[in-house]
Amino acid sequence: MTIKRRQFLATSGLATLATQIPSLTAQGKLSPNTIRKPPRLQVGDTIGLIAPAGIVDTKDIEAAQQSISQLGLKVKLGKHILDRYGYLAGKDADRAQDVNLMFSDRSIKAIIAMRGGWGCNRILPLLNYSLIRSHAKILIGYSDITTLLLAINARSKMITFHGPVATSTWNQFTVDYFKRILFNGEAVTMQNLNPSEVSVEIIAPGKAKGKLVGGNLSVLSAMVGSPYLPSWNKSILFVEEIGEDVYRVDRMLTQLKTAGILNQIAGFIFGQCTNCSLGDEPSFTLMQVLQDHILPLGIPAWYGSMIGHIKDKFTLPIGVEVEIDADVGIIQMLEAAVSLV
Repeated sequence: MTIKRRQFLATSGLATLATQIPSLTAQGKLSPNTIRKPPRLQVGDTIGLIAPAGIVDTKDIEAAQQSISQLGLKVKLGKHILDRYGYLAGKDADRAQDVNLMFSDRSIKAIIAMRGGWGCNRILPLLNYSLIRSHAKILIGYSDITTLLLAINARSKMITFHGPVATSTWNQFTVDYFKRILFNGEAVTMQNLNPSEVSVEIIAPGKAKGKLVGGNLSVLSAMVGSPYLPSWNKSILFVEEIGEDVYRVDRMLTQLKTAGILNQIAGFIFGQCTNCSLGDEPSFTLMQVLQDHILPLGIPAWYGSMIGHIKDKFTLPIGVEVEIDADVGIIQMLEAAVSLV
């Protein structure tokens, strides 16, 4: 899609529609640089459950099936979902095979990871990214699933979703965002439910626009230097963490800084740092560390968004254009994240 055509669509009031129209090459094929939006979910669709990281057991699966069935969805299990290999849910080749098979299976309309843990990074070289792109469908999870979300967004040029795993608490807040974004195809505005419980702490005020990218901080930092990360240019970076001392958060943000990532972004959101402690004294506070790293960037930024290892979760579309307002902690989607056709 050329710049002139974009300008024409905008001035003719069709800019919103244009976001639903894939860019085509002269041969009528989808351009390899065009981001793909997976088809939306509908009641009665079948969801594929996979365990690409840590071990799951039968009780986990039974609970997940019950939660997903309450959404009006059917469930199909990955072939190796109950496998065990040390602390992993099966050998690397088998876990990767489950991912590839779920994308190639035409009866599957979306893929939800059972849980995080560790292991997704090990299977990245074994995934078929061209197959995944040609069979675009919703992929959602968080924590260690960050690896898959970022790699598939980068290599398959496909929108992925940072949100609940199958074993998450599917409460009203989480389900509401899940349905509005993935079923209804709405461009929603995300704002904390109860500011007294999850309050916004402004790092730097202001508004910014850009592609939403991010996930678990430690998982993301472990991917630095690999060929599986998307472009950071003028992106809105969100991160979250659990169980890390403040000095480790400092170390990981320093890694993103020295890798040249932080100086490319247009905005920054730190969701929740759940069970993060000061560690050995003396220590900085988490906010002091965030100010040290983020304030010099001169970009809008805040701490305290409903992202991470918490019960109430946003569904965040990775690769979608958003506008953020750091003064009030709002993430506003500027386009739908799924295809409605």
